[in-house]
Amino acid sequence: MYFKTTCSSPVGKLTLAGDSGSLVGLWLEGQKYFEDTIPEAMIERDDLPVFDTAKKWLERYFAGQRPVPSELPLAPIGGAFRRDVWGILCAIPYGETITYSDIAKKMAKKMKKEHMSSQAVGGAVGHNPISIIIPCHRVVGSNGSLTGYAGGIAKKIQLLELEGVDMTNLFVPRNGTAL
Repeated sequence: MYFKTTCSSPVGKLTLAGDSGSLVGLWLEGQKYFEDTIPEAMIERDDLPVFDTAKKWLERYFAGQRPVPSELPLAPIGGAFRRDVWGILCAIPYGETITYSDIAKKMAKKMKKEHMSSQAVGGAVGHNPISIIIPCHRVVGSNGSLTGYAGGIAKKIQLLELEGVDMTNLFVPRNGTAL
């Protein structure tokens, strides 16, 4: 059984989803793939301890206190490949970025392959069901392009700026999935 609740944040209304003890989803209002990983209808419920813990984590995050994903009981729903990519995302330090290509190299090494498709990695990153906490907004193109954020490019920029990321070499693409 899955539950959901909402809360407000500096980037707008957030929807949180959980089971009896873990956070399984967090989406920005209007986000692409909103709630698509949850296999059944969710019941509105505000009083789950996991929601209280997640909301406190988010308050600390938006206050610039640098909480880490491992502080929360996370259980994103997805296949092994996606979960492995999401694990790499959880290791990206606050205020830093990584490229899709770098993640592809890490996945290739983990899978004992010579190469891994950056597009396959991009699909996993884009379908991250626990936005902000699993920091997919920290992933950028190899050329500095701020592309591929399901929450929208403006929210990605807002989150990176909140974290103090040096935006000097980053840019908004003229065309692409981020727009």
